[in-house]
Amino acid sequence: MNLSGSVLAFICSFSILTTHAQSADTGFIFPPLASGHALPGTQRDNHASTLVELRNGDILAAWFAGTKEGAPDVAIYGARLHAGTWSAPVELARADGVACWNPVLFHTHDGKLWLYYKYGTHPSTWLGARKSSSDEGRTWSAAETLPAGILGPIKDKPLVLPNGIIVSGSSIEHGTWTAWIERSTDNGATWTHFGPITVPDHLDVPNAAALAAAEQPATPSAGSATDTHTKVYPLAARTVGIIQPTVVSLGGRHLRFYARSHTRAARIAVADSYDSGVTWTQAHFIGLPNPNSGIDAVRLRDARIVLIFNNSYNERTPLNLAVSRDGEHFHIFRTLEDGPGQYSYPAIIQARNGDLLMTYSWRRETIKFVRLPLREVPRR
Repeated sequence: MNLSGSVLAFICSFSILTTHAQSADTGFIFPPLASGHALPGTQRDNHASTLVELRNGDILAAWFAGTKEGAPDVAIYGARLHAGTWSAPVELARADGVACWNPVLFHTHDGKLWLYYKYGTHPSTWLGARKSSSDEGRTWSAAETLPAGILGPIKDKPLVLPNGIIVSGSSIEHGTWTAWIERSTDNGATWTHFGPITVPDHLDVPNAAALAAAEQPATPSAGSATDTHTKVYPLAARTVGIIQPTVVSLGGRHLRFYARSHTRAARIAVADSYDSGVTWTQAHFIGLPNPNSGIDAVRLRDARIVLIFNNSYNERTPLNLAVSRDGEHFHIFRTLEDGPGQYSYPAIIQARNGDLLMTYSWRRETIKFVRLPLREVPRR
Protein backbone atom coordinates (compact mmCIF):
# COMPACT_ATOMS: atom_id res chain seq x y z
CA MET A 1 0.00 0.00 0.00
CA ASN A 2 1.33 3.43 -0.92
CA LEU A 3 1.03 6.44 1.35
CA SER A 4 0.19 9.80 -0.17
CA GLY A 5 3.25 12.03 -0.05
CA SER A 6 5.63 9.08 -0.13
CA VAL A 7 7.51 10.53 -3.10
CA LEU A 8 7.63 14.22 -2.24
CA ALA A 9 8.28 15.42 1.30
CA PHE A 10 5.23 16.84 3.01
CA ILE A 11 5.85 20.46 3.93
CA CYS A 12 3.93 22.21 6.67
CA SER A 13 4.75 25.76 7.67
CA PHE A 14 3.06 26.64 10.93
CA SER A 15 4.54 30.14 10.84
CA ILE A 16 2.28 31.31 8.03
CA LEU A 17 -0.99 29.89 9.36
CA THR A 18 -3.88 32.08 10.33
CA THR A 19 -4.22 31.81 14.11
CA HIS A 20 -7.26 31.86 16.33
CA ALA A 21 -7.64 32.85 19.96
CA GLN A 22 -7.76 29.96 22.41
CA SER A 23 -6.58 29.92 26.02
CA ALA A 24 -2.96 28.91 26.38
CA ASP A 25 -3.60 27.24 29.74
CA THR A 26 -6.92 25.44 29.40
CA GLY A 27 -9.14 25.39 26.36
CA PHE A 28 -10.01 23.91 23.02
CA ILE A 29 -7.27 23.71 20.42
CA PHE A 30 -9.95 24.51 17.84
CA PRO A 31 -13.69 25.29 18.16
CA PRO A 32 -15.95 22.27 17.57
CA LEU A 33 -18.45 22.24 14.73
CA ALA A 34 -21.36 22.65 17.15
CA SER A 35 -19.93 25.89 18.55
CA GLY A 36 -21.00 27.97 15.59
CA HIS A 37 -17.44 29.30 15.34
CA ALA A 38 -15.76 26.34 13.68
CA LEU A 39 -12.78 26.97 11.43
CA PRO A 40 -12.97 25.96 7.76
CA GLY A 41 -12.10 22.30 7.37
CA THR A 42 -13.03 21.31 10.94
CA GLN A 43 -13.80 17.58 11.02
CA ARG A 44 -16.74 15.90 12.72
CA ASP A 45 -14.78 13.29 14.68
CA ASN A 46 -11.50 14.18 16.46
CA HIS A 47 -9.64 11.69 18.62
CA ALA A 48 -6.40 10.18 19.96
CA SER A 49 -4.25 13.23 20.56
CA THR A 50 -0.53 13.49 21.31
CA LEU A 51 1.68 16.43 22.25
CA VAL A 52 5.34 17.40 22.52
CA GLU A 53 7.21 20.44 23.80
CA LEU A 54 9.48 21.94 21.17
CA ARG A 55 12.92 23.41 21.74
CA ASN A 56 11.66 27.00 21.67
CA GLY A 57 8.88 26.27 24.18
CA ASP A 58 6.08 25.93 21.64
CA ILE A 59 3.72 22.97 22.01
CA LEU A 60 2.88 20.77 19.02
CA ALA A 61 -0.25 18.61 19.19
CA ALA A 62 -1.58 16.04 16.73
CA TRP A 63 -4.66 13.81 16.47
CA PHE A 64 -6.70 11.90 13.88
CA ALA A 65 -9.88 13.37 12.42
CA GLY A 66 -12.48 12.77 9.73
CA THR A 67 -16.14 11.89 9.28
CA LYS A 68 -15.89 8.98 11.74
CA GLU A 69 -13.23 6.67 13.14
CA GLY A 70 -12.02 4.22 10.50
CA ALA A 71 -13.49 6.13 7.54
CA PRO A 72 -11.24 6.44 4.47
CA ASP A 73 -11.05 10.23 4.87
CA VAL A 74 -9.53 10.11 8.37
CA ALA A 75 -6.11 11.80 8.40
CA ILE A 76 -3.61 13.09 10.96
CA TYR A 77 -3.92 16.79 11.83
CA GLY A 78 -1.77 19.04 13.96
CA ALA A 79 -1.63 22.49 15.55
CA ARG A 80 1.06 24.55 17.29
CA LEU A 81 0.77 26.65 20.43
CA HIS A 82 2.97 29.72 20.01
CA ALA A 83 2.94 32.91 22.08
CA GLY A 84 -0.31 31.92 23.76
CA THR A 85 -2.28 31.11 20.62
CA TRP A 86 -3.02 27.86 18.80
CA SER A 87 -2.52 27.78 15.04
CA ALA A 88 -5.33 26.54 12.85
CA PRO A 89 -5.14 22.75 12.38
CA VAL A 90 -3.33 21.48 9.30
CA GLU A 91 -3.05 18.04 7.75
CA LEU A 92 0.16 16.23 8.68
CA ALA A 93 -0.36 12.77 7.16
CA ARG A 94 -2.87 10.89 5.04
CA ALA A 95 -3.01 7.38 3.56
CA ASP A 96 -4.43 6.40 0.17
CA GLY A 97 -8.00 5.23 0.60
CA VAL A 98 -7.74 4.06 4.22
CA ALA A 99 -7.91 5.68 7.65
CA CYS A 100 -5.02 6.97 9.72
CA TRP A 101 -4.93 6.30 13.46
CA ASN A 102 -3.22 7.18 16.77
CA PRO A 103 -0.42 9.67 16.07
CA VAL A 104 2.52 9.87 18.50
CA LEU A 105 4.96 12.79 18.65
CA PHE A 106 8.36 12.61 20.40
CA HIS A 107 12.03 13.55 20.08
CA THR A 108 14.79 10.99 19.80
CA HIS A 109 18.14 11.47 21.55
CA ASP A 110 19.65 13.00 18.40
CA GLY A 111 17.12 15.86 18.54
CA LYS A 112 14.99 14.72 15.62
CA LEU A 113 11.22 15.10 15.96
CA TRP A 114 9.14 12.07 14.98
CA LEU A 115 5.51 11.53 14.06
CA TYR A 116 4.55 7.86 14.25
CA TYR A 117 1.04 6.75 13.28
CA LYS A 118 -0.94 3.81 11.94
CA TYR A 119 -2.95 3.36 8.73
CA GLY A 120 -5.39 0.72 7.54
CA THR A 121 -9.03 -0.28 7.53
CA HIS A 122 -9.06 -1.66 11.10
CA PRO A 123 -6.70 -1.96 14.10
CA SER A 124 -6.51 -5.71 13.51
CA THR A 125 -4.81 -5.13 10.14
CA TRP A 126 -3.26 -1.68 10.31
CA LEU A 127 0.41 -0.95 9.55
CA GLY A 128 2.84 1.45 11.21
CA ALA A 129 4.18 4.55 9.46
CA ARG A 130 6.26 7.57 10.40
CA LYS A 131 7.60 10.94 9.32
CA SER A 132 10.49 12.92 10.77
CA SER A 133 11.35 16.58 11.07
CA SER A 134 14.71 18.27 11.57
CA ASP A 135 13.20 21.74 12.08
CA GLU A 136 10.72 21.09 14.89
CA GLY A 137 7.74 20.26 12.74
CA ARG A 138 7.86 23.10 10.23
CA THR A 139 8.69 20.63 7.46
CA TRP A 140 8.38 16.85 7.40
CA SER A 141 10.00 14.01 5.53
CA ALA A 142 8.13 11.70 3.22
CA ALA A 143 6.13 8.98 4.96
CA GLU A 144 7.71 5.57 5.37
CA THR A 145 6.08 2.29 6.37
CA LEU A 146 7.65 0.50 9.33
CA PRO A 147 9.11 -3.00 8.92
CA ALA A 148 6.77 -5.98 9.11
CA GLY A 149 5.93 -6.82 12.71
CA ILE A 150 6.78 -3.33 14.01
CA LEU A 151 3.95 -0.85 14.63
CA GLY A 152 5.77 1.85 16.60
CA PRO A 153 4.34 3.49 19.74
CA ILE A 154 0.73 2.43 19.51
CA LYS A 155 -0.94 5.35 21.31
CA ASP A 156 1.33 6.93 23.92
CA LYS A 157 4.78 8.49 23.73
CA PRO A 158 7.67 6.05 24.20
CA LEU A 159 10.19 6.35 27.01
CA VAL A 160 13.52 7.68 25.72
CA LEU A 161 16.21 6.73 28.25
CA PRO A 162 19.14 9.04 29.06
CA ASN A 163 21.41 6.88 26.87
CA GLY A 164 19.03 7.29 23.91
CA ILE A 165 17.43 3.84 24.01
CA ILE A 166 13.74 4.01 23.00
CA VAL A 167 11.31 1.78 24.91
CA SER A 168 7.92 1.87 23.25
CA GLY A 169 4.61 0.30 24.23
CA SER A 170 2.82 -1.45 21.38
CA SER A 171 -0.09 -3.88 20.94
CA ILE A 172 -2.47 -5.58 18.56
CA GLU A 173 -6.26 -5.97 18.59
CA HIS A 174 -6.93 -9.20 16.73
CA GLY A 175 -9.15 -11.58 18.64
CA THR A 176 -7.24 -11.66 21.91
CA TRP A 177 -5.66 -8.28 22.64
CA THR A 178 -1.91 -8.46 23.17
CA ALA A 179 0.65 -5.95 24.42
CA TRP A 180 4.38 -6.00 23.77
CA ILE A 181 7.42 -3.75 23.88
CA GLU A 182 9.38 -2.42 20.90
CA ARG A 183 12.92 -1.25 21.70
CA SER A 184 15.51 0.64 19.64
CA THR A 185 19.14 1.41 20.47
CA ASP A 186 19.77 3.48 17.32
CA ASN A 187 17.16 6.28 17.37
CA GLY A 188 14.56 4.10 15.64
CA ALA A 189 16.64 2.86 12.70
CA THR A 190 16.09 -0.74 13.86
CA TRP A 191 13.79 -2.33 16.43
CA THR A 192 13.53 -5.47 18.53
CA HIS A 193 10.39 -6.53 20.34
CA PHE A 194 9.49 -8.43 23.50
CA GLY A 195 6.15 -10.08 24.13
CA PRO A 196 3.41 -10.99 24.31
CA ILE A 197 2.77 -9.50 27.74
CA THR A 198 -0.57 -10.61 29.17
CA VAL A 199 -2.57 -10.73 32.38
CA PRO A 200 -2.90 -14.31 33.68
CA ASP A 201 -6.54 -15.41 33.66
CA HIS A 202 -6.49 -16.27 37.37
CA LEU A 203 -5.82 -12.58 38.19
CA ASP A 204 -8.77 -11.33 36.15
CA VAL A 205 -11.27 -11.17 39.00
CA PRO A 206 -13.79 -8.32 39.25
CA ASN A 207 -14.18 -6.54 42.57
CA ALA A 208 -17.52 -5.39 44.02
CA ALA A 209 -17.41 -2.05 42.18
CA ALA A 210 -16.76 -3.77 38.86
CA LEU A 211 -19.60 -6.23 39.48
CA ALA A 212 -21.95 -3.34 40.23
CA ALA A 213 -20.89 -1.61 37.02
CA ALA A 214 -21.57 -4.81 35.10
CA GLU A 215 -25.23 -4.52 36.06
CA GLN A 216 -25.55 -1.11 34.42
CA PRO A 217 -27.39 -1.13 31.06
CA ALA A 218 -25.09 -1.15 28.04
CA THR A 219 -26.93 1.77 26.45
CA PRO A 220 -27.37 5.30 27.84
CA SER A 221 -30.44 5.96 29.97
CA ALA A 222 -33.33 7.96 28.52
CA GLY A 223 -32.44 11.58 27.94
CA SER A 224 -28.70 11.00 27.69
CA ALA A 225 -26.77 13.28 25.39
CA THR A 226 -25.99 10.74 22.67
CA ASP A 227 -24.56 13.46 20.47
CA THR A 228 -21.71 13.83 22.99
CA HIS A 229 -20.75 10.16 22.62
CA THR A 230 -22.30 9.09 25.89
CA LYS A 231 -21.78 5.36 26.00
CA VAL A 232 -21.51 2.55 28.51
CA TYR A 233 -18.66 0.09 27.91
CA PRO A 234 -19.72 -3.32 29.30
CA LEU A 235 -17.17 -5.31 31.26
CA ALA A 236 -15.69 -8.15 29.27
CA ALA A 237 -17.32 -11.53 29.76
CA ARG A 238 -13.84 -13.05 29.44
CA THR A 239 -10.25 -11.85 29.46
CA VAL A 240 -9.84 -10.16 26.07
CA GLY A 241 -6.48 -8.62 26.96
CA ILE A 242 -4.46 -5.45 27.42
CA ILE A 243 -3.30 -2.85 24.89
CA GLN A 244 -1.72 0.61 24.51
CA PRO A 245 1.00 0.52 27.19
CA THR A 246 2.54 3.76 28.43
CA VAL A 247 6.10 3.29 29.75
CA VAL A 248 7.80 5.13 32.65
CA SER A 249 10.96 4.70 34.66
CA LEU A 250 10.73 3.79 38.34
CA GLY A 251 14.44 4.47 38.84
CA GLY A 252 17.63 2.74 37.75
CA ARG A 253 16.93 -0.06 35.29
CA HIS A 254 13.40 -0.58 36.63
CA LEU A 255 10.74 0.34 34.05
CA ARG A 256 6.99 -0.12 34.32
CA PHE A 257 4.15 0.11 31.85
CA TYR A 258 0.51 0.94 32.50
CA ALA A 259 -2.00 -0.51 30.04
CA ARG A 260 -5.61 -0.23 29.00
CA SER A 261 -7.52 -3.43 29.68
CA HIS A 262 -10.60 -5.13 28.26
CA THR A 263 -11.09 -7.60 31.07
CA ARG A 264 -13.52 -8.80 33.71
CA ALA A 265 -11.59 -6.86 36.34
CA ALA A 266 -11.85 -3.63 34.31
CA ARG A 267 -8.75 -2.18 35.95
CA ILE A 268 -5.45 -0.72 34.76
CA ALA A 269 -2.78 -3.38 34.24
CA VAL A 270 0.96 -2.97 34.84
CA ALA A 271 4.09 -4.95 33.96
CA ASP A 272 7.74 -4.46 34.93
CA SER A 273 11.21 -4.64 33.45
CA TYR A 274 14.36 -4.73 35.58
CA ASP A 275 16.85 -4.55 32.71
CA SER A 276 15.93 -1.26 30.97
CA GLY A 277 13.18 -2.79 28.89
CA VAL A 278 14.88 -5.88 27.45
CA THR A 279 12.65 -8.38 29.26
CA TRP A 280 9.34 -7.95 31.07
CA THR A 281 7.18 -9.66 33.67
CA GLN A 282 3.63 -10.67 32.94
CA ALA A 283 1.06 -8.09 34.00
CA HIS A 284 -1.03 -7.61 37.11
CA PHE A 285 -3.80 -5.18 38.03
CA ILE A 286 -3.53 -2.12 40.23
CA GLY A 287 -6.43 -0.54 42.10
CA LEU A 288 -7.49 2.03 39.51
CA PRO A 289 -10.44 1.21 37.19
CA ASN A 290 -10.29 1.21 33.40
CA PRO A 291 -13.43 1.29 31.23
CA ASN A 292 -11.66 -0.15 28.17
CA SER A 293 -10.18 3.29 27.48
CA GLY A 294 -6.78 4.78 26.71
CA ILE A 295 -4.60 6.18 29.49
CA ASP A 296 -1.21 7.89 29.78
CA ALA A 297 1.44 8.37 32.48
CA VAL A 298 4.51 10.47 33.11
CA ARG A 299 7.35 10.27 35.61
CA LEU A 300 8.02 13.68 37.08
CA ARG A 301 11.57 14.83 37.59
CA ASP A 302 11.12 14.33 41.35
CA ALA A 303 10.31 10.63 40.62
CA ARG A 304 6.56 10.79 41.29
CA ILE A 305 4.28 9.12 38.73
CA VAL A 306 1.16 10.88 37.43
CA LEU A 307 -1.58 8.95 35.62
CA ILE A 308 -4.37 10.47 33.53
CA PHE A 309 -7.32 8.10 33.18
CA ASN A 310 -11.09 7.64 33.37
CA ASN A 311 -12.06 6.87 36.96
CA SER A 312 -14.86 4.54 35.96
CA TYR A 313 -15.35 0.85 35.29
CA ASN A 314 -17.60 1.34 32.29
CA GLU A 315 -17.77 4.98 31.08
CA ARG A 316 -15.24 7.41 29.59
CA THR A 317 -16.18 10.05 32.12
CA PRO A 318 -14.97 11.39 34.51
CA LEU A 319 -11.39 12.12 33.44
CA ASN A 320 -8.97 12.25 36.38
CA LEU A 321 -5.38 12.70 37.50
CA ALA A 322 -3.73 10.52 40.13
CA VAL A 323 -0.24 10.64 41.67
CA SER A 324 1.97 7.96 43.20
CA ARG A 325 5.39 7.75 44.83
CA ASP A 326 5.85 4.00 44.32
CA GLY A 327 4.09 3.55 40.97
CA GLU A 328 1.65 1.06 42.50
CA HIS A 329 -0.62 2.98 44.88
CA PHE A 330 -2.25 6.13 43.52
CA HIS A 331 -4.06 9.12 45.04
CA ILE A 332 -6.65 10.80 42.81
CA PHE A 333 -6.19 14.55 43.15
CA ARG A 334 -7.89 16.27 40.22
CA THR A 335 -11.01 15.85 38.07
CA LEU A 336 -10.54 17.39 34.63
CA GLU A 337 -13.99 16.51 33.29
CA ASP A 338 -17.06 14.90 34.85
CA GLY A 339 -19.97 15.81 32.61
CA PRO A 340 -21.97 13.56 30.28
CA GLY A 341 -20.14 12.43 27.18
CA GLN A 342 -16.72 11.04 26.46
CA TYR A 343 -13.45 12.61 27.65
CA SER A 344 -10.87 10.14 26.57
CA TYR A 345 -7.57 9.06 25.04
CA PRO A 346 -5.44 11.51 27.01
CA ALA A 347 -1.78 12.38 26.58
CA ILE A 348 0.45 13.87 29.28
CA ILE A 349 4.01 15.24 29.44
CA GLN A 350 6.03 17.38 31.84
CA ALA A 351 7.24 20.69 30.42
CA ARG A 352 10.74 21.99 31.01
CA ASN A 353 9.38 24.45 33.58
CA GLY A 354 7.78 21.56 35.51
CA ASP A 355 4.16 22.11 34.46
CA LEU A 356 2.01 19.17 33.40
CA LEU A 357 0.75 19.50 29.82
CA MET A 358 -2.20 17.42 28.70
CA THR A 359 -4.48 16.91 25.71
CA TYR A 360 -7.56 14.71 25.35
CA SER A 361 -10.60 14.09 23.18
CA TRP A 362 -13.43 16.37 24.30
CA ARG A 363 -16.63 14.54 23.35
CA ARG A 364 -14.70 13.68 20.18
CA GLU A 365 -15.78 17.08 18.86
CA THR A 366 -12.43 18.75 19.49
CA ILE A 367 -9.14 18.31 21.33
CA LYS A 368 -8.74 20.05 24.68
CA PHE A 369 -5.42 21.28 26.11
CA VAL A 370 -4.74 21.69 29.83
CA ARG A 371 -1.68 23.13 31.58
CA LEU A 372 -1.40 22.31 35.30
CA PRO A 373 1.30 23.99 37.40
CA LEU A 374 3.51 21.50 39.22
CA ARG A 375 2.65 23.10 42.57
CA GLU A 376 -0.90 21.76 42.17
CA VAL A 377 0.27 18.14 42.20
CA PRO A 378 0.11 16.90 45.82
CA ARG A 379 3.39 15.75 47.37
CA ARG A 380 2.19 12.34 48.49
